Amino acid sequence: MAIAVQGSGFGKGSKLVRQPADPSQTGHRPGLRAVPPGLHFVSTPIGAARDITLRALDVLAGADVLVAEDTRTLRHLLEIHGVPLAGRPLIAYHDHSGEGLLARLLGMIAEGKSLAYASEAGTPLISDPGFELARAAAAAGVPMTAAPGPCAAICALTLSGLPSDRFFFAGFPPATRAARIAMLSGLAAVQATLIFYESPKRLPALLTDLAATLGARREAVVCRELTKRFEEISRGDLGNLADSFATGGVKGEVVVLVDRAPESAASTESIEAAIASALTTMSVKDAASFVSQTLGVPRKLAYRIALDRMKRQEASHAL
Repeated sequence: MAIAVQGSGFGKGSKLVRQPADPSQTGHRPGLRAVPPGLHFVSTPIGAARDITLRALDVLAGADVLVAEDTRTLRHLLEIHGVPLAGRPLIAYHDHSGEGLLARLLGMIAEGKSLAYASEAGTPLISDPGFELARAAAAAGVPMTAAPGPCAAICALTLSGLPSDRFFFAGFPPATRAARIAMLSGLAAVQATLIFYESPKRLPALLTDLAATLGARREAVVCRELTKRFEEISRGDLGNLADSFATGGVKGEVVVLVDRAPESAASTESIEAAIASALTTMSVKDAASFVSQTLGVPRKLAYRIALDRMKRQEASHAL
């Protein structure tokens, strides 16, 4: 099967990321609402600076304290949109920040301050160190909210043409081959579109291992440089994609998507076993729906088996 490669449709002269020549003339004008105390997660563009939302800019313009995975990236974003820092603290929070900084940030919120946290790109907590901050804030019971926006995984899913009713975000696969193979093998039967982030250097190895563990004929899509000038979408089966990218030389951010596993016919025994397990925590109706979706069998069949099992159990208890 041939590889289909689609560009973004923008000419080489297009500039998706551009800093205004005079930020004072084009800067963001904040809304009238004050940013309330608490932790505010702000989604930032994954490439095109204009993909940021007006609400995100309002939060960044009005928060008492700004926190970022990379303060240089956030500072540049503020400059692009004409949002002044105005002497506010701009604090770096990343994987190596430690408990001391975490306690300090929570203390600021406890004092009634509003904190805006932004990842380096995209939605906070998606392959981002903000997770520990969110978990600590939730445990402390402090107010939290989010200004939604760009996410590379969702953008790639939208452009892929693969089923989107169910998807599994797997993040970055392990760097070592043995661990990567083990991870991919565990995902081989998942009935959902699989989404991976990967570095350009490891893309050939990932595609090769995907073809080996999930099957060379599985449909897949490689998205590169989403929303940027050289955006590129490559579609094909895993075998051909592995061959196409084998020589390496790929640049930019990469998202890999793989079609769901082909459905296999469930045996009566496997359906009954799944029903028995589901009935320990679910009603007959819910168990039937769950098993139907999980095993891909008709709901009427799953419901009949669940109902028959419940009747047998009630009869045995009556004796």
